[in-house]
Amino acid sequence: MERVPVLKIGDILLVSIQIDMEDQVALQLQEDLADRIVGTGCHGVIIDISALDIVDSFVGRTLATIASISRVLDAETVVVGMRPAVAITLVELGLSLPGIRTALTVELGMALLARDRQFTLPDDDEDDADEAVVTAS
Repeated sequence: MERVPVLKIGDILLVSIQIDMEDQVALQLQEDLADRIVGTGCHGVIIDISALDIVDSFVGRTLATIASISRVLDAETVVVGMRPAVAITLVELGLSLPGIRTALTVELGMALLARDRQFTLPDDDEDDADEAVVTAS
């Protein structure tokens, strides 16, 4: 089974979903992300769904559950990169995604989290193998 990677960027965990979100993958992501929040002490989670063309009701509910779990573990969740078709589908399915804030891009999601808390991002010369610097093109 494929897994969705969870990257640590300063005090934020970045989840970039680049594979089909089958039910087992979604459930595994839920567990992996909860473990990483506890293990790293991060207080922000960004879930990038820009590669998803389609979202069914199970994946939509799983995103809402992930946000609830994160909130209980003292981390805020922002979903970024939602395509219009995905937004329309979620609304048509009646999934309002409570507890999830949205932003158009990863950069805007990071700015949204930074406004609410003091998140730290790694310095360019930092050499921590567990952290990554994300650059947008």
